Amino acid sequence: MVTSKKPANEAHAEPASGTDITEKLREVSEACTGCDVCQKECAFLRKYGKPKEIADRYNPEKKEDQGMPFECSLCGLCTAVCPWGADPSGLFLEMRRETVKRTGGDYPEHAALRAYERRGTSRRYSYYGLPTGCDTVFFPGCTLSGTRSERVIESYRFLKEKIPSVGIVLDCCTKPSHDLGRQDHFNAMFDEMRDFLVGHGIKNVIVACPNCHKVFSRYGKDLSTKSIYEIMVGSNIGKTVQTAGAVTVHDPCAIRSEETLQDSVRELLRNKGCAMEEMPHSRGRTLCCGEGGTVGALAPDLAGNWSRLRRQEAAGRKVITYCAGCDGVLGRFVPTVHILDILWNTGVDAKGNAKVARPPFTYWKRLRLKKWFRKHLPAAATRERTFTGKEAPRKGAWIKFLIFLLFLAAVVAAVRITGVSRYLEQQTLRTWIGSYGALAPIVYVLVYTVTPALFLPGLPITVAGGILFGPLWGVVYAIIGATMGASVAFLVSRYLARQWVEERLKSPRWRRLDQAVEKHGWKVVAFTRLVPLFPFNLLNYAFGLTKIGFRQYVVATFFFMLPACIAFIVFSSSLLDLIRGKVSLTFVIGLVLVILVSMLPFIYRRYNAKRGKDDPV
Repeated sequence: MVTSKKPANEAHAEPASGTDITEKLREVSEACTGCDVCQKECAFLRKYGKPKEIADRYNPEKKEDQGMPFECSLCGLCTAVCPWGADPSGLFLEMRRETVKRTGGDYPEHAALRAYERRGTSRRYSYYGLPTGCDTVFFPGCTLSGTRSERVIESYRFLKEKIPSVGIVLDCCTKPSHDLGRQDHFNAMFDEMRDFLVGHGIKNVIVACPNCHKVFSRYGKDLSTKSIYEIMVGSNIGKTVQTAGAVTVHDPCAIRSEETLQDSVRELLRNKGCAMEEMPHSRGRTLCCGEGGTVGALAPDLAGNWSRLRRQEAAGRKVITYCAGCDGVLGRFVPTVHILDILWNTGVDAKGNAKVARPPFTYWKRLRLKKWFRKHLPAAATRERTFTGKEAPRKGAWIKFLIFLLFLAAVVAAVRITGVSRYLEQQTLRTWIGSYGALAPIVYVLVYTVTPALFLPGLPITVAGGILFGPLWGVVYAIIGATMGASVAFLVSRYLARQWVEERLKSPRWRRLDQAVEKHGWKVVAFTRLVPLFPFNLLNYAFGLTKIGFRQYVVATFFFMLPACIAFIVFSSSLLDLIRGKVSLTFVIGLVLVILVSMLPFIYRRYNAKRGKDDPV
């Protein structure tokens, strides 16, 4: 039995790559006494049980246990508050690594984050500028460079006055891969960057991002890591800021054990004239903003729980943080400002709100920032990163989009030059289709019926329906075919291929769909059809695994797929006019409808964020 008691804020080293998970399970099982101190603080633990219970029943071969650790924010609060020295947060990270080893851990919901990291380490966005005699570099991080490129420049100028030979590194520390359990890829990427810096005489890294601070401190080895805010203390920066009422500080969970850094931020704010009041959870016991561990991709209810708690503790006060990611997340729930907005007093309006770049403009800002450093930093050594670690380089989505536009332009040009346009009159095509009598719509509906079952894209079939049958009958035939296709997939999943479907629905978010259906019934079908948060073809099969009745499923599917069906059919019914160079009113109406339908998920999430609610699934 563990009898020694450790300080609650004592830092734990994260499990190293290759740690035997059985050893980590044993450590947590023996250290955890089953008290509910950590469980009171964490919705994830309230959902899955006390750390000892989780450790004792964990089975890495079970799909449920493989996905479970990806719903933990890895914020470390459980470890910080444990009076007995248990490290559940380290265990959940090791569980993620185990899942990646066994299954690859390639959840589709993480694709956007992996792509974001890939861009950050790519040749296009990365840049290393090392002046003569440089032994110190400034590493601002991805999010700060995109949202506040002007503040990065001001911060660099400040550092250059103190360290004339300071260099710049625009790159990603690859913490996303680290937290997703992709340890081999993380090691390859970070080690390559570290080796390059050390090989060029770099000894010190100055960071502005708390996550980068954590990564460099943990894995930097021969590199000394320091936050720019520690260096700024004692310097006369900008003008005194007048804030309306007291402000409060949100400490990013990544540096909950870095007391010197936390003190530096508060001293900087006091020197700027800010009246500060602490929240109940701060410093070593700070809360996650909701972004930690990419939990929002799989369990938005758990992620949103952190943000709502932060809003409650802020109690109407403006929140100041020193993490650009935390600012972006908390800003949707409570007025939030990054400390650099206050220190440099740039882009801040009379009410103290900062104007920052939002995606996709953040990528343009990062390119402009790179261009600025290439022009103004006299570097003896430079590079753009081309190393891709364990992943093959991928072509960007913008290249595919450009190819599509070029293809469309070529088709329009070819049609006009060759005179084929006379054969593309809608009336001509409809007369041709009409010559087949009742057989044409029957064939079309049958094709649409088998398309979802075979995991083929349904959009081309929908577009064809609008072109061949026009806006009215196109909608009729398309919605019948789409509903029949969704029904076939549902029945196959429920009665013929249940095990095969379960093996492919490995993301934890599909389990939440089952729980939501059990609680809300047909309303979940209606919601997911109207606000498409899941891939359509997989969703049809997934509903077959739930307890919803077939009749409810069919009726809800039919009526709540209609808006999207109408939008795409109206849009596609005018495509022939567009190819012939004519922009019709039908095309404009259809385009507007398609845009509105496509924006529904975004609008819905923004609406829920303002009201402090979550998606039902």
